[in-house]
Amino acid sequence: MTPKPLLYVLVSAACFGISPPIAKILVADIPPLVLAGLLYSGAFLGLSLFALARQVRPTAPEVQGTGLRAKNLPWLAGATLFGGIVAPISLMYGLSLTSGFTTSLLLNLEGVATALIAVLFFQENAGRRLWWALACMTAAGIFLAWDPGRGSFNLAGPLLIALSMLCWGIDNNATRHISARDPIQIALLKGLVSGSASLSLAWLLGMEIPWSGRTVLALMLGALSYGVSLVFFIKALAGLGSFRTGLFFSLAPFIGALASLALLREWIGWIMFPAAGLMIAGFWLMIEEKHDHSHVHAAVTHTHSHDHEETHHRHPHDAAPPGSHSHEHTHPAKVHAHAHWPDTHHRHDHDH
Repeated sequence: MTPKPLLYVLVSAACFGISPPIAKILVADIPPLVLAGLLYSGAFLGLSLFALARQVRPTAPEVQGTGLRAKNLPWLAGATLFGGIVAPISLMYGLSLTSGFTTSLLLNLEGVATALIAVLFFQENAGRRLWWALACMTAAGIFLAWDPGRGSFNLAGPLLIALSMLCWGIDNNATRHISARDPIQIALLKGLVSGSASLSLAWLLGMEIPWSGRTVLALMLGALSYGVSLVFFIKALAGLGSFRTGLFFSLAPFIGALASLALLREWIGWIMFPAAGLMIAGFWLMIEEKHDHSHVHAAVTHTHSHDHEETHHRHPHDAAPPGSHSHEHTHPAKVHAHAHWPDTHHRHDHDH
């Protein structure tokens, strides 16, 4: 199993994990709905500048894979509605009621939601270790909703954050179905529609869109935490599937918590230790998970980005190009056994 998808999801988690504490600072001066729109607008602007700087169109197949097709648009629309509009708005309102530290750690619920939806609705396979990892992550989220200073649960903020994580779980599973397509094109379209929708709604509701240094900071944060992070997340989905990508993405809360400690000087007390311990246990269970069995590959001809280091892409070329490239190629029917993830070539049925 190539380590590239793991690298992609860890980079994505790092980029997104730093966003809650910075957004917590920004939401004090920018209305939550406006901030949600600015973040996705920043993603669109940042990726647009990247494409222009590289002088590469987002759909250039030799660099970034094949562009979207008409049949992909319903999946993109669902991902944009839930993950680009409802999720960030819910997160920003939840962040206004919750500390940046707690919000950062509650990001692990995105992995929980992604995993459950992947198994229950899209029949991804999950072994016993992954279910134990899921249990650890869920228990950690429950700990973090408890305010030990008051001896009670503060539900309004965590429930809004949980709603945003559920919506991103739906988004992740929808995006998984188009993850073999150009990730920059997907992220650009999602950023454009999501940012425009949220800012238009804010304008219709009479909210003021500030123009200041903090607005620029919000756009820059969106370019990194919602643009770059999304591109790498899509690439990870293609290699790991929704369940495993969602759970590995649970590294994001640790990064966010550290950023909150550094930027906001926030600390929630002793409850942090059992929550962190459960998250570490869950992450270790995921790392140790192995999936190896005899499986069938039906013959297929398709086009997507790949390189020849991958087991299933060692086919001949007149002049083999180095690194990742995209072209139409044929996979003959094959039956073999090896360790694998539910990547683009291993989305097969299991008896159990």
